[in-house]
Amino acid sequence: MPKPRKIPQRQCVGCREMKDKRALLRVVKSPEGEVSLDFGGKKPGRGAYVCHSVDCLRKARKSRALERAFETAIPAAVYDAMEAELGGTDGQS
Repeated sequence: MPKPRKIPQRQCVGCREMKDKRALLRVVKSPEGEVSLDFGGKKPGRGAYVCHSVDCLRKARKSRALERAFETAIPAAVYDAMEAELGGTDGQS
């Protein structure tokens, strides 16, 4: 009898809930310092996870959770671009 497969869990920085890694969206800070959304989950760099909802991204922005995770200031323009990009894919996994 094979062992059941372990499903990796990650915590959303917005709502602070533990969810399956595949159910979350990765926000990545590249080695060059650029912050962007990683829909495939394969970009190089430091990652933080957020739900596929604009509300969770706004909560993370308000609590400065991404800035703490990446240990750097994130400009408002980057947050606005991520919200716009996430708004077009809201509800899709």
